[in-house]
Amino acid sequence: MTMTTILIADDEEAIADLLELHLQKEGYQCIKVTDGAEAVRIILTRSIDLAILDIMMPRMDGYEAARTIRETHHIPIIFLSAKSSDLDKITGLVTGADDYVTKPFNPMELVARVNAQLRRANQFNTAGGAHNTSILNTGVLVINPEQRTVSVYDQPVELTPKEFDILYLLVSHPKKVFSSEHIFESVWKESYYEGSNTVMVHIRTLRKKLEEDKLKTKLIKTVWGVGYTYNG
Repeated sequence: MTMTTILIADDEEAIADLLELHLQKEGYQCIKVTDGAEAVRIILTRSIDLAILDIMMPRMDGYEAARTIRETHHIPIIFLSAKSSDLDKITGLVTGADDYVTKPFNPMELVARVNAQLRRANQFNTAGGAHNTSILNTGVLVINPEQRTVSVYDQPVELTPKEFDILYLLVSHPKKVFSSEHIFESVWKESYYEGSNTVMVHIRTLRKKLEEDKLKTKLIKTVWGVGYTYNG
């Protein structure tokens, strides 16, 4: 049986050691690096199931590392950082992270988040994807769930895994209105908590990447007080 391997990228040795200790207790194998460039190199050359990235690291910061990883890999990424402002969290999620944990942190909470992300990734892989294999073609959008690709009028659009899942959920149920709570629980597979603006941030980024401002219609429509729907 292949052991699940987690990459820990943090230039604070004590934090990396603490993470390794708790993750090893869960049965995970850990690889520790101290900068973003080395994290990218490891992911390109080794089989890694999940990455925990600090943001402020030498040579290459966590944001740039995540962007580079997302070019070729769809493994879960969790940011672990002392940068705790809402803007920092939004930037992390938009960059491609699946979760964002601030320092100081509860090691057991982080382990729980790791477990949740790995469960979701495993469900996707064993089921052949979070969706069926039917290609969706709306005349504007073409979504291939098997290859996880999206194009608008034949122009490819690069999306993060969460952005893809949100878009697929909406497009596969045209005209149905989904609340932020429903979207969050369907995509993140976690309980929704009041005050979370995670879905709103991802919807905003999706609209920019789909270049709605250049289209004649809003592909993702906001139904005020209710939620979001695909309107293409």
